[in-house]
Amino acid sequence: MEDPIDTRLLAELTEQSEDLHSDASRITRASLDEYGQATETQHRKPPPRTRRWWRPGLLGGAAAGAVLLGAGRAGAANADDIKALQTAASLENLAVNVYTTAAGLPFVRDGNKVVAAFIEKTTVQHRAHAQAFNSAAVEAGGREQTGPDPKYAAIVQQTLPTIKTPADVVKLAITLEDVAAQTYTKNVAQVSDPALRRLFASVAPVEAQHKAVLLAVQALLAGNAPDLIALPPDAARLPAAAGSVGFPDAFQSTKDASPIDEGAVK
Repeated sequence: MEDPIDTRLLAELTEQSEDLHSDASRITRASLDEYGQATETQHRKPPPRTRRWWRPGLLGGAAAGAVLLGAGRAGAANADDIKALQTAASLENLAVNVYTTAAGLPFVRDGNKVVAAFIEKTTVQHRAHAQAFNSAAVEAGGREQTGPDPKYAAIVQQTLPTIKTPADVVKLAITLEDVAAQTYTKNVAQVSDPALRRLFASVAPVEAQHKAVLLAVQALLAGNAPDLIALPPDAARLPAAAGSVGFPDAFQSTKDASPIDEGAVK
């Protein structure tokens, strides 16, 4: 049976996904370092006994970029900020569950090794995001959210028994990546703490990139044209929509963003 997915492209996409993830982490660390220095300067008289509220490398990857809000910053976050962080963690928890389940499906586990690697890498990124959001929520005075988003968990429960092909997995993953990207984009304007705005702003594009990759793969699989998934592409054979299918919106929509309290700890 012919391999339905070009391994070269997926290998490249996996590498690009990790590059974007690393870039987002560096940007967040830099902005939070600047913010931390400004906070220390502001409170220099009298000198407070507060611990530094972030440590690069503590959680690794995006989690290091997300950082920990320390004791000196706990008062800056309000109740809605904590709910937003808990809801974000719930979306990440659900994504980890779905990708982990997908990795165990026979047609993924025993199929294309590059596809399996792509799923594994994405799972690691979502796990780091969940750990980051939870760390910030706890340090801001809230509780860790270890459960999945209740709204989308119900959708996943209904969908999982119907998954029979890689295309089915891609479709479900697109739904989860899309709601995460929309939610974090909207959270940037909803949370009160500048550090949290940077946190959500650094994670949102990673989820949007996941969605873009999945949309491209979905379109070519649906069009029965896996041979067109190649680098460099054969531009003469690509459909007209090839240049836009991964980016259907000029600007990130937030109409389907989850409310800040959707996945909050009750």
